[in-house]
Amino acid sequence: MALIKSISGIRGTIGGKTGDNLTPLDIVRFASAYGTMLAATNKQAKVVIGRDGRISGSLVNELVIQSLIGLGLEVIDLGLSTTPTVEMAVVWEKADGGIIITASHNPKEWNALKLLNSEGEFISAEAGAQVLDIAAKEDFTYVSVDRLGSVSHQDGYLQKHIQAVVDYPLVDVAAIKSKKMRVVVDAVNSTGALAVPALLTALGVEQVIVLNGEVNGRFAHNPEPLPENLVELSNEVKKAGAAMGIAVDPDVDRLCFVCEDGSMFGEEYTLVAVADYVLSNRPGNAVSNMSSTKALKEITIKLGGEYFPSAVGEVNVVKKMKAQQAVIGGEGNGGIIVPDFHYGRDALIGIGLFLTAFAKHKNGMKSFRARYPDYFISKNKIELNKSIDVKEIFAKIIEKYKKQPINTDDGLKIEFDNDWVHLRTSNTEPIIRIYAESNFETTANNIALRLMQDIKEFM
Repeated sequence: MALIKSISGIRGTIGGKTGDNLTPLDIVRFASAYGTMLAATNKQAKVVIGRDGRISGSLVNELVIQSLIGLGLEVIDLGLSTTPTVEMAVVWEKADGGIIITASHNPKEWNALKLLNSEGEFISAEAGAQVLDIAAKEDFTYVSVDRLGSVSHQDGYLQKHIQAVVDYPLVDVAAIKSKKMRVVVDAVNSTGALAVPALLTALGVEQVIVLNGEVNGRFAHNPEPLPENLVELSNEVKKAGAAMGIAVDPDVDRLCFVCEDGSMFGEEYTLVAVADYVLSNRPGNAVSNMSSTKALKEITIKLGGEYFPSAVGEVNVVKKMKAQQAVIGGEGNGGIIVPDFHYGRDALIGIGLFLTAFAKHKNGMKSFRARYPDYFISKNKIELNKSIDVKEIFAKIIEKYKKQPINTDDGLKIEFDNDWVHLRTSNTEPIIRIYAESNFETTANNIALRLMQDIKEFM
């Protein structure tokens, strides 16, 4: 079906033909290429790996481990874990790199290798290109039997991650506990079931109700935490009389909330609310990607900081955050990055900060959401096949809208007075994403539809 190589890792569907999908041979090839890159500077490099709850997780996990052992490397296997936990464990272990086995929000047939550097951050575009080159040439040499690497299994890092959230200076456990909250969690049959309820208990949440808590990878619904996929969560929040609902994606780096009446807080506003709280206590700059709401920019400026946009992709957001010394950043898909915690999207620190901010608010979630602007982003996509020339399509769109302000740093972003539309190919799926924002839902939808019609016409 698909094999995608990008800044978001090596991602594909399980099964099918080698080179077109994420088959066992492809997994060995890319794991070996990454291990070879690390071994070039340290022949006994240490690599931390962990996986989400996908059906194919154990298969991919074993192939990765044995490939790295075959190169003479030391493997620390966290087993079932979260993306941010693996990122932090790389630093705690003083490892040379890490591999997270997850396809994030993609459906169950997908899996991926997310590759990390020694700082627990996604590898750079240059390092990624090196891995792809090594894989293409199959330029790896395995060690002799006397020099095989080793594997050890560690299961304490998730609790260490949770404790780090509890201990973070801006997380107020006493305030959260005093709110006496009942919270519903949709763990989407992955490792959020291991991490989120345990965190909420540690934060002093009075009662936690877990939906889809069996870690079996057979996702009860499309695992992307979008409103249309959270109907069960919304209904349960109302039924249980809960203060809120929390949804994460399968690897627990994206986060969104549901209000007490079952309405969506809005994944775009996860970052906005957390940034408002952080910047109110720690003035500074903020960064989000170009597809994120303008509300973050407005709040950052209001609180005395500067806002900077980045290209889409965690590695791009992190690079911009470092360059501008941002104190908070992330992506509008519910990805929170707190740099003095670690440079990675992390739903767990996001929960700690969001619940603290909410606990200091006198009323409920609906009232808490009303503190922020009510902009609307229309999120759409068009599937691609290999014969489509996206560059040619974008060139025609640029010509059509040449009188409007256009940014080509990451796909196309076109401004229409106070509204905007962003078109770009996905790093994780064979699609073009079309995001449009306006003060009005109808306007945002109409802008998105207009550009989708343009794309289809030029296709």
